[in-house]
Amino acid sequence: MISDSGKSKSKINMTTKSSLRKQIIISMGNNNKTKFIASSSAHITNINSVLKNIKSNIRADFIRMDQHGIIIMINKIAFMSDLQMVENYIKNVDYLDSKDIEILCLSQFKFYLKS
Repeated sequence: MISDSGKSKSKINMTTKSSLRKQIIISMGNNNKTKFIASSSAHITNINSVLKNIKSNIRADFIRMDQHGIIIMINKIAFMSDLQMVENYIKNVDYLDSKDIEILCLSQFKFYLKS
């Protein structure tokens, strides 16, 4: 997490912890993540709808919270276009404080596989 004058900037980071589980990590403040998790099933449906509209093979399975933000578990490794669609969706959720969310898509994915 990047700190700038006491405020944390959110970023999106594609990682895998094993060859089967994929996740999109989004850093955000406690207030935003609590609001987001409260309607996680609606967000899963909406994210999957957005991804389906661009004919992506990625599907969001579930959303969970961690100490730095939220983690969206997905079925496959995402492409940059998939990450951008998720970013646009999250930025357009009206009840979230957009000042607390700044998602930076990485130009290169980081893969962490257990060996």
